[in-house]
Amino acid sequence: MICLKTLFCSKNISPNYNINSLYNISIKSISNEDIDLSQFKGKFILFVNVASKCGFTPQYKELEQLYNTYKNKLIIIGCPCNQFGSQEPGKSQDIKTFCQVNYGVSFIITEKIDVKGTKQHPLYNWLTKKSNNNKINSSVKWNFQKYLVSPKGELIDYFSSITRPLSNKITKHLN
Repeated sequence: MICLKTLFCSKNISPNYNINSLYNISIKSISNEDIDLSQFKGKFILFVNVASKCGFTPQYKELEQLYNTYKNKLIIIGCPCNQFGSQEPGKSQDIKTFCQVNYGVSFIITEKIDVKGTKQHPLYNWLTKKSNNNKINSSVKWNFQKYLVSPKGELIDYFSSITRPLSNKITKHLN
């Protein structure tokens, strides 16, 4: 019985585990505090895999503008990731300081995670697998790829790194 509990209750869910709801997932903040995604029911959530040393890093500025414009109905969650060109090499405190000092980031930043591969975080397992999100299969291609989730916890769409945060492709869903 203990083995089954360890297998099915672990936070490190294997990439093939079926996650039936985004709201069943939790993730650690950059300050190592639990973030229960169910607390955001009723709001849009934009998930973005972020990095400090990427050509797309200036998108932090527009992400902050987007958040400030729509914060009554939008949560932005930046997920640091070092899987693309090793462009997020810093430790948690370095990442947090970088975001605040350079871009005044006030939206949520999580712990550093893997967004693909064998150590893929359960959040990105849900975002990228149709069997979990009931919408579409995708793969994260680079830093600053964005996933928009509805206030009902349904995946709306995903957007490539070149899609700017204030793009009509994203804001049309928020208006």
